[in-house]
Amino acid sequence: MSYSELHKTYDHVIVGGGVAADRAARAVHDRTPGASVLILTRDPEGPVSRPDLSKGLWLDEATTVESVDLGTAADTGAQLVTGTTVTAVDPAAHTVTTDTGDTVTYGTLLLATGATARTLPGVTDDRVLTLRSLSDYRALRDRVTDGTRVAVVGGGYISSEIAVALNAVGAAVHVYTPDDRLLGHMFPTSVTDHLERVYADRGVTVHHGFRLTATGTSDDGRDELYLAPDDGDAVVADLAVIGFGAVPETGLAAQAGLTLEDGAVAVDASLRTSDPDIFAAGDIIEFIDPLLGRRHVEHVDNAEQSGAVAGENMAGGSATYEHTPLFFSDIFDDGYEAVGTLSTDLDIVEDWNTSHSAAVLYYLRDGVVVGVLLWNTWDSVPKAREVMAASKAGTLSAADLPGSIPVG
Repeated sequence: MSYSELHKTYDHVIVGGGVAADRAARAVHDRTPGASVLILTRDPEGPVSRPDLSKGLWLDEATTVESVDLGTAADTGAQLVTGTTVTAVDPAAHTVTTDTGDTVTYGTLLLATGATARTLPGVTDDRVLTLRSLSDYRALRDRVTDGTRVAVVGGGYISSEIAVALNAVGAAVHVYTPDDRLLGHMFPTSVTDHLERVYADRGVTVHHGFRLTATGTSDDGRDELYLAPDDGDAVVADLAVIGFGAVPETGLAAQAGLTLEDGAVAVDASLRTSDPDIFAAGDIIEFIDPLLGRRHVEHVDNAEQSGAVAGENMAGGSATYEHTPLFFSDIFDDGYEAVGTLSTDLDIVEDWNTSHSAAVLYYLRDGVVVGVLLWNTWDSVPKAREVMAASKAGTLSAADLPGSIPVG
C-alpha cells in the first residue's frame, strides 16, 4: 500500500489504477503540465501493462514485474495512492470519499474503475485463483512449478491465454470449457479444429461440456482440490484458475446517480457521463463506436484510447472518441488481431491462404461486415476498419470480400 497525505482539492481526480488511468494522467500532463492530479486505486500497485499478465510475464524472459510498471506517477507528476478504495462520489459537492475517511474535492473526475474477474460465488479456497491484476499474477506464479496440475476453467479469450502461459512454465494444464470447442463462440471450426490439435500437441488437455458448480477438498485424506461440474465426476487439481470473464465495476457510477446503459456507464463522444464534470473510460463504458454504434468493449486498446481522450478533455480539450477498438492474442505459434464483433452466430466469409496457415475472416450481420479476424495476418487492422466502413456504406458487397485484405 502506498499512501501520502491528501490535499483538500485537486484539479483532476482519477479513480482506478489501470491502463485507462495511466493514459488519462499522461494526457492531462501533456495538455496542462501544472495541473494537480490524484489517482486513487484499490490495487496494491500502480498501473501496469495488463496484457503482459497473461502474455509477456510468462512467455518472454525479458519481461519482468518491474518492466510492466507503466511509471505513471513518475512520468506525469500525479499523486498515486494505492490500496485505497473510493467509497462515495458526490457530484453536487464535487467530492470523493475514501475508505480511509478522506474527502477530497475535484474539478473534474474520471471513473476508470475497470472490471473484476468473475468467480464462482461462495468459493474461498486460496487454491482457486483468477488472473486480472499484478497481485493475481504473483499469487499464481508463486504456486506453479514444473508439473503442477492446473485446471483452467472457461473456454474464452482469457482462458485460452492462461493455458498457454501456464504450459510455458511447465504446468500440467487441463482446460475445462462448457462448450464443445475452445473459443467456439468466436471462431468457426476451421480455426477451432486447428487449435484443438495445437493444444493437444503442446500437452494441454481440453475437456468439453464442463460447467463448474462447486469446489471443495477431496475426502481421501490428501486435502486435494476438486472441481465439481453440474453433471459428471469431479476432477482433481493442485490449483484452479477461473476464466469466466469479468464484471464492470460500475458501483460508484450508480451510487453517484450517473446514467447506465446495459450495465455500463453511458458516455457521449467526449467521454463525459451524464454529469458534465465526470468522465469515464475503459472497461466500464458504453460508448459510440463510429462503425458499430453504441457498444461495450473490455480490451486494452479501448482502455488506452478512451483514457487518452478522457484525459485530454478533462484538461479542457475538445477531443472526440471515434475509435473501433482492436484486440489480439498469441496462441503458441499462432496469433491474431481482430476488430469489431466476432461471433459464430453471425455469417462468416473465410479467406485462407493456399497452405491454410493464415486467413482473414469476415463476420457479417444482415450482409454488413461487423467484425474481422486477422488470423496470422499482420499490419492489417486499419484495412479491416476500412472494409467495415465500406461494407456499412454499401460500397463493398459480401462477394467482394475475399482478397480485399491480403492474407498473411
